[in-house]
Amino acid sequence: MNIDLIFKIASIGILLGVLHAVLDKAGKEEFAYITTLVGVVIVFSMVIGLISKLFDSIKTLFQLY
Repeated sequence: MNIDLIFKIASIGILLGVLHAVLDKAGKEEFAYITTLVGVVIVFSMVIGLISKLFDSIKTLFQLY
């Protein structure tokens, strides 16, 4: 597993946390929640790619394809 991916996910989380706090203090709660949702979708898409690679390697390992 790539350690870079963990750092990318952590940096996205930190950035979104700061952005959410700033927007929440500015009175833009709707935008804060939308940016948090967008960040979750981005991280989820990164993880989906890894899960796809995992299933491909399991198929290859057990010769299921």
